[in-house]
Amino acid sequence: MSRKITFLTLFLWLTAVTFPVIAQQKADTTYTFRFVPREDMFYVPWNGNDTELARLLECIESNKATILDGKLPLYVDGYCNSLGSETENLATAKIRANRVKSELIIRAEIKEENFITRNHATEGDFVTVRMTVPVKETAATDAEAEARRKAEAERLEAEKRAEQERLAEEQRKAEEARPNTLADTPSETKTPTDYHLSLRANLLRWATLTPDLGLEWRICPSWGIAVNGSWTSWSWSDKDRRYALWEVAPEMRYYIGEKKAWYLGAMFKAGQFNYKLSETGKQGDLMGGGITTGYRLRLNKALDLDFNLGLGYLNADYEKYEVIDGVRVRRGNETKDWWGPINAGVTLVWKIK
Repeated sequence: MSRKITFLTLFLWLTAVTFPVIAQQKADTTYTFRFVPREDMFYVPWNGNDTELARLLECIESNKATILDGKLPLYVDGYCNSLGSETENLATAKIRANRVKSELIIRAEIKEENFITRNHATEGDFVTVRMTVPVKETAATDAEAEARRKAEAERLEAEKRAEQERLAEEQRKAEEARPNTLADTPSETKTPTDYHLSLRANLLRWATLTPDLGLEWRICPSWGIAVNGSWTSWSWSDKDRRYALWEVAPEMRYYIGEKKAWYLGAMFKAGQFNYKLSETGKQGDLMGGGITTGYRLRLNKALDLDFNLGLGYLNADYEKYEVIDGVRVRRGNETKDWWGPINAGVTLVWKIK
């Protein structure tokens, strides 16, 4: 009987001594706080950070006296590998670690000297806080912490791979969309495609008191059809002097160059005239044609200046006459041919449609 009592007493004593150690070995002493990739802000309610913070604060409260005495330091490790260089990653890891420490200093009322901090440009985007207790109490806890750390590293690696795949997919879509973007971007030197109708006025003709108006239809950016007409009738010295004229000049133009400013063309001209600037007057018909060239100077969206010159052939068939006592007296016929300039103008062009 005495041997049974002795054995029972020894068993109860061993149970009383071992149970707290086992309970302490199961204590979780590593806490992980996750951060958004490429950012350093500590979001407490995000991704389980609030739960981890509550567990850590409870553990600190249980060991606060030992921590404040400097016997139980808190090991803080900051991690970042989502930025472009090691320098940027280390700087961000440092900021993250400091934000977590500031949260603990405020909430748990501990001090900066109670932490041992290290920063890493590897593994992922998180901060760990670890509390190391005496070895005799953590024989099982270290193995559990290592297993938990390994599982956490695997999870972070999976998140990293998913983030890399997402970025690769975004880059692929951006590259596919880039040609369309370039195609939609207007070029400063793009050839205009607005085919329009223009009203024309040759300012040189108007300067000689010869009203001149015309139209031009741009069939396409390279081709245009223009028609100009002039008419005037002046007399003075009791109708002894006279200057009268009408002309019509259709023209086909081909615009060249990237901006379609220069052009070459072909013109036909016909009309009648009555000039009496001296004792003998001339009245008759004219007809001819030739090639034209010119340059369109853009003034604004609606107005251009057209500088043009025509070279070719004109034939004039006319009668000569004199005026005696208010009666025209015929003095014969003449025909003249002309090779050279047949047209010139500084024309104001107004795009009306």
